[in-house]
Amino acid sequence: MRTAAALFLLPLLLSAQQYADIIFTNGKVWTVDAAKPEAQAVAVIGGRIAAVGTSKEVARYAGKGTVTVDLKGRRMLPGFIDNHTHFMSGGFQLQNVDLRSAASEEAFADIIRKRAEERPGRWITGGDWDHDLWKSGALPTKEMVDRYTPSTPVMVNRYDGHMALANSVALRLAGITKETPDPPGGTIVRDPKTGEPTGLLKDEAMSRVYAQIPASSDEDLLAAARLALAEARRNGVTSIQDMAYSNGERDVTTYLELDRRGELTARMNCTSYITDWRHLARSGVQAPFGGEMVRLGSVKAFVDGSLGSSTALFFCPYDSDPSTRGLPMDVVTDGRLERWLTSADSARLQLRVHAIGDSANSLLLDMFERIRGRNPAWDRRFRIEHAQHIHPKDFARFRALGVIAAVQPYHAIDDGRWAVKRIGDERCRTTYPFRSFLDSGVVMTFGSDWTVAPLSPLLGIYAAVTRRTTDGANPGGWYPEQRISVKEAVRCYTLDAAYGAFEEKEKGSITAGKLADFVVLDRDILSVDPNDIEKASVAMTVLGGKIVYTK
Repeated sequence: MRTAAALFLLPLLLSAQQYADIIFTNGKVWTVDAAKPEAQAVAVIGGRIAAVGTSKEVARYAGKGTVTVDLKGRRMLPGFIDNHTHFMSGGFQLQNVDLRSAASEEAFADIIRKRAEERPGRWITGGDWDHDLWKSGALPTKEMVDRYTPSTPVMVNRYDGHMALANSVALRLAGITKETPDPPGGTIVRDPKTGEPTGLLKDEAMSRVYAQIPASSDEDLLAAARLALAEARRNGVTSIQDMAYSNGERDVTTYLELDRRGELTARMNCTSYITDWRHLARSGVQAPFGGEMVRLGSVKAFVDGSLGSSTALFFCPYDSDPSTRGLPMDVVTDGRLERWLTSADSARLQLRVHAIGDSANSLLLDMFERIRGRNPAWDRRFRIEHAQHIHPKDFARFRALGVIAAVQPYHAIDDGRWAVKRIGDERCRTTYPFRSFLDSGVVMTFGSDWTVAPLSPLLGIYAAVTRRTTDGANPGGWYPEQRISVKEAVRCYTLDAAYGAFEEKEKGSITAGKLADFVVLDRDILSVDPNDIEKASVAMTVLGGKIVYTK
């Protein structure tokens, strides 16, 4: 019926213009549309899909002025939708110091040294360091970089974003000393003998230093956005669900300005921080709000920290440190978070809330259940961002409450290198539980959490399908019973990701009438050995029928 309806509507689509603007032909098209899953060709008119079918069927829409692109048998999919990025931070990260490759303490310090010599006195930010790569496994300290940065402030985050290293200059600017108390929801890591800050700051303790970093100019924001957009095009990402709480409205303004200039090459669905809910509500914003290129209507909040920083909140203590179960955010313990979430939901703003540990996820499900009971019914689509460690009792609650699991699969093969050391085997069995979510009937969407992980959806699909950890220690998959199929993973990155942002009627499948956003791959990930998916790359990215990237 859907195919028949699309063919019936085709004359209407062609009424203003007789022929297609562009036709993609001779391809292997996986549409992610159950009514017509496979095709060879697609015709586009006015930025939308006009026809999907065989190359012969679609060829009749070619005419004078129609551009025809021969896919030469390559695989076409709907454009990838990333469910969770820190997009502007990603752009700035491409400009700032990159410590992800630092495989030792010496390499870490040397990268900082070189940047300080290049730009003496200017803040060194960025980072994404991973101390678990180091032979010692020891956390960095300010002494590692102080000798290279006597007058240059440094604030570089761990790759999960929940811990950062500040040097002595930055600590002094922030007024952090031996006598400074830990803030609610944060930790100033101290030397056990002297009590002096080591330079490591966790969660809310980081805010005091970040507040000292000079604000970016409008031109800085535009430059960062352009770099991030180039990275998205290269990876076939045509829609971004942006956790844009760091710069607030300035990020949205930047995207709107780029759209005005014709430079916005990804559709932006922007999330505000929970404390902005009143401003959004007073402005008349409800989910979803906006146009084809920039949308608002969701709010972001945190329940806990991260596993890597031992601040994710669990029911039981960490195996690696029995003195802690993790760290709930201060807004959780004092009740503010639930009040804010209840009010935001009442204003019909979508809730996208970060929860990592099993206790954090369970606590948040409790909140969602109470909110649903208090507020009038609407198509609210609650989301738990990351949903990494789930107690077995809670899968059914995700389904019953209609909660979307907005997960990032690359974390599984990254954290899988060391997660068992933190929380033990039993809890890891329902860590990054992709199969359990799908088998429980939970809507699961995929993304990257860039810059915490690479932006590449192909690496995300590889991770979800193989679960082979990055250290090569699990060639058969880390807890392989949680693997899913390639087609399931593609759906999580397309149609279900669109659903997670109220956009499934506009995008996420190659269906007549939807936006013409596509990705073409250099190899067919639906037929190659899944272990080879990580070798695949994007050959072409198409946004609204316009080719915005070719390899």
